Amino acid sequence: MVPEGLEAIVTLTYSYAVKVMATQNAIVRALPAVETLGSVTVICSDKTGTLTQNIMSLTAFVTSNARYKNNVDGADRVPDNFVRDDSYLAERAVQTLKKTGSEILADGPNNPAGRRGHNPSNHFTVDSLHTTEQPDQAAKVAHPDSHFPFENGSSPTKEWIQSALSCGVLCSKCVLGEGGGREGEIGNPTELSILRASYFSGIDIEELKNDCPIVAEVPFSSEYKFMATVHEPTAADNAPDGKLVAYVKGAPDRMVKQCKFQAKGGVAGEDNLEPIDENYWIEQIAILSSHGLRVLGLCRAFVDKDTINSGDQLGREFVDGRPEGKWLTMVGLCAIMDPPRPECVQAIAEAKSAFVRVAMITGDHKDTATAIGHMLGIVDETYSEAVTGPELDAMSDDELRKCVMSHNVFARASPQNKIRIVKALQAEGQVASMTGDGVNDAPALKAANMGVAMGKEGTDVAREASEMILADDNFATIVYAVKQGRVVWDNLRKVLLVNTPINNSQGLSVLLGLLVRLPNTPITAIQILYSNFICAVTLGFVAAIEPAEDGIMDLPPRRVGKRLVGRFLFLRIILGTCLLTGCVVGAAKIVDIMGINDGLDVDERNYKIRAVAFNVLDFGAMSVTMSARFAYNSSFHPRVLKGNPAALASCAIVTVLQLMLTYIPGLNTFVFGMKGMDGFGWMLVIVSMVLIFVIMELEKALRRSLKASGSDTDDREPGPFDSTVAPPVDMKLPKGASKLNLQELNH
Repeated sequence: MVPEGLEAIVTLTYSYAVKVMATQNAIVRALPAVETLGSVTVICSDKTGTLTQNIMSLTAFVTSNARYKNNVDGADRVPDNFVRDDSYLAERAVQTLKKTGSEILADGPNNPAGRRGHNPSNHFTVDSLHTTEQPDQAAKVAHPDSHFPFENGSSPTKEWIQSALSCGVLCSKCVLGEGGGREGEIGNPTELSILRASYFSGIDIEELKNDCPIVAEVPFSSEYKFMATVHEPTAADNAPDGKLVAYVKGAPDRMVKQCKFQAKGGVAGEDNLEPIDENYWIEQIAILSSHGLRVLGLCRAFVDKDTINSGDQLGREFVDGRPEGKWLTMVGLCAIMDPPRPECVQAIAEAKSAFVRVAMITGDHKDTATAIGHMLGIVDETYSEAVTGPELDAMSDDELRKCVMSHNVFARASPQNKIRIVKALQAEGQVASMTGDGVNDAPALKAANMGVAMGKEGTDVAREASEMILADDNFATIVYAVKQGRVVWDNLRKVLLVNTPINNSQGLSVLLGLLVRLPNTPITAIQILYSNFICAVTLGFVAAIEPAEDGIMDLPPRRVGKRLVGRFLFLRIILGTCLLTGCVVGAAKIVDIMGINDGLDVDERNYKIRAVAFNVLDFGAMSVTMSARFAYNSSFHPRVLKGNPAALASCAIVTVLQLMLTYIPGLNTFVFGMKGMDGFGWMLVIVSMVLIFVIMELEKALRRSLKASGSDTDDREPGPFDSTVAPPVDMKLPKGASKLNLQELNH
C-alpha cells in the first residue's frame, strides 16, 4: 500500500532541503528543481567571480635574479606573504612551448584586443612581443647571484617590498578599499592589485603617499600606455644630492625599450645598477603571459630638481622623448591575475569524484582560461585543451556535440555560444547546469536543465530565468546544492522504505492474524490509526531530514528517467513488510498459544495479544527506521547514534508514548483494547526488534557484496518501466539570439 501521506511527505522533504540550501547561500526558486540537482552531470560555470575571487591580485614579482610568490589568500598583514621561489612560473606554460611571442600575446591577457564582448580593464596591454629563438637561454637570470638580496625560500623584508613596489603605489591615483578589499575601492583593478599586495605586506599606503607627495606627473594615456610621477626622495631611495626620483609604470614591452639599467635583485640605489638584459625581460614577459597573467613593468630613475617645477603636467616626452634616449632602471615585473577561490579547488575535486564534469565558459583569452583551468583542476589529461568562441561559431552541430564532450574550457565565448553548448550537451544525453549573471545569459539559463543565476552581481532578468540563485556567487555552493539534490532523492526513497512496510504491515497483520486462527484481529482499528499517525509524523520525518550519507558524492549522478521505487528498493520494501508482519503475527500467535495453555478466556487473551502485537509493530518500525537511515552503509556502527538528532528523539517519543498507552489504566483497555504487558511480552518485542534490524542489515551487506562484484544494486540500469528514450534536442538558436552580443556583460 502506498502511504496516503506520501504527497505531503515529498513536499516536506523538498521544503526542508530548500531551507537547508538557503542557509548555505543556494536559493531554490522551484521545489522540483531540487530533484534535478541530483541528476546533474555537467556544471557549466562562468569564471570571473564564480570560480575566481573577482579581485585582481599580484601573484608574483620578478626581478633581475629572483621570483617572489605572493600569497593572495593571506589575511595577515606581514612581509611573509612574499616568499622567494625561483621555480615559480619560471618556464612557459606547457600549451605555449611551441608558440612565438606574438602567438602568446594573441592568446593571453596582455592582448590589446581585450576580452570578448566588453572593454578591457587591463590598460597596460602589450603591443608586440618578439622573443628570442632560444627561450631557455633567455629565461636564465639576468643577475646570477642567487643569494642576493635574499636566499631562495626566504621572505623579503618589509623595507625591500616597500622599495620594490613603491613605483606601483606612488605612481597611482587609485584608492584601496576598506581593509584591502573591494568595498570603497577606486581605480583600475590592475593598479589596485599592487596597492593590495603592499597593504597586506604591512606597508601603510597612506603614510607612504603622504611622505612622498607628487611633485609632477605624466598622466596615463592609452596612446602610450604608461604613467609617471616625480617625487621628493626618501632615505630609502639612496638618491644623489639635487635629485628627484621618478617612478614610471606601464606596458612591460614599452618599459623595457626605455630602460638603460636594471636594479640588481630589485634593490634601489645607484650602487645596484647594471646594464639591462632586454632578452631576459622580454622572455619573462612571455613566460608570465603564457600562464594567463597580466604583466606590468615598474621602473624608476633620478632627475635633476632644477628641471621640474612643482605641479607640472608633463608630456609623454618626459619618458620616451628624452635627449639621452634610454634612461630608466627596470626594477621588476608584476604578474597579476584574478586568482581562483580556494574553496573551488576542493569543490571541483569533489564534483569529479561524484562523476560530475565541470566546464568553464569565459570571455577571457585562451591562455588565461587554460591557466585558471589548470589551477582549478578543470584542465587535465582527459580535457587538456581550450576551445574559443570563434572556433565554436565555425563548427556544425555534429562537430559541436563532439567538442563539448572533449573540452572543459571555452574561452572568448559569447552568449550564443553558451546556448549552443547547453543544447549540444543535452543532445549528448547530459543534464547540464549553467551559470549566468547578465541579461544576455537568460536564454542559456532557460535552455539548461538547471539554470543558476548570481545573487550579488547578477541581473533581475537572469534571476527570473533561473531555477536557483547563488547568494554568494560562489561555485562551491553549486556543488553543495548538487550534493543536497542527491540527498533529497535518497531521503525520499528512505521515507518510502520506512512508511510503506509499516502501512503494509498494519493491514496484512489483520489478514494474516485471521488466517492463523487468532481469536480476533491482533491489532484494533484505533491502534492502526495511531500507529499510522505516530510513525508518519515521527519516524517518517526522521528519514525526510537525514543528512548526506558518507560516500554519496562518490556515486554517479542519478539516471534521468529513473523511477523512485526501483527493483532493489521494491525488494527492500517487501523484505521489511514481511519481517514486520511476520513478527507482529508470530508474537501474537505465541501469546495466544501460551494464553490457551494458561487457561485464559478469550477476552484476556485478546488484551495480551493486542498489547504485544501493538508494541511489536511500533518498536519494529523503529528497527526499520534505524536500518533505513543508511542506504549504502551499515547501521551496525556508532554512526547510527549520530548525525541526525531527530532520529533518537523520535525513537524516545515513540517509546514514551508506547509505555503510556500500554500501562495507563483506562486508556489501554477502553481506548486501545489491551492491558499492560509482562516480562515475556517485552522479551518478544525486543527479540522482534533485533530480528528485523539484523535481517535488514544482512540484506544490505549482501547488496554491498554484490555491488563490489559489479552487480547493479542501485537500479542505475534502466528497468522495464523506466523511460530510456531521451526526447530530441533542437540545436537551433532561439529567435533573436544573434543580437545577444549587443549588450554583452562581463563573465
